[in-house]
Amino acid sequence: MASVTVSVSLPSEPQKTWDTLADAARWEEWLSIHQKWKSEIPTEIKVGTQFTEVVSVMGMANKIEWTIDELDIPHRMKMSGTGMAGVVVELALAVEPENDGSKASIEASFTGAMIVGPIGKAVAKNAQADLESSLAKFAELVA
Repeated sequence: MASVTVSVSLPSEPQKTWDTLADAARWEEWLSIHQKWKSEIPTEIKVGTQFTEVVSVMGMANKIEWTIDELDIPHRMKMSGTGMAGVVVELALAVEPENDGSKASIEASFTGAMIVGPIGKAVAKNAQADLESSLAKFAELVA
């Protein structure tokens, strides 16, 4: 299993941060692991919403069939999905107030027969770098 958590402090108010973070149509603008949509982009997010996306970590693309598992607007959204080769991905997007702005966080975990030992560590290291880069781009969008 590979797990990472990254966060960034932002000058934007929490609602603006949430509106941008949870807007799947804008993920291509900042989320570096997002490659393309294989289904319609979800316009309404609720528990049980399903969609399919191609994500890439370590240059390996994988089609993930996502389901929204938890939703606490405007604070947290958790989704899980299964991809090729039995890879299971969990992704949580969160926003919380911080000083005069907000803090956005992404938690990601990858499990499966292929995500063990040295490969699991490499996936975690690369996912960490990808998500840190993503939040840096995200910060530019909401600044």
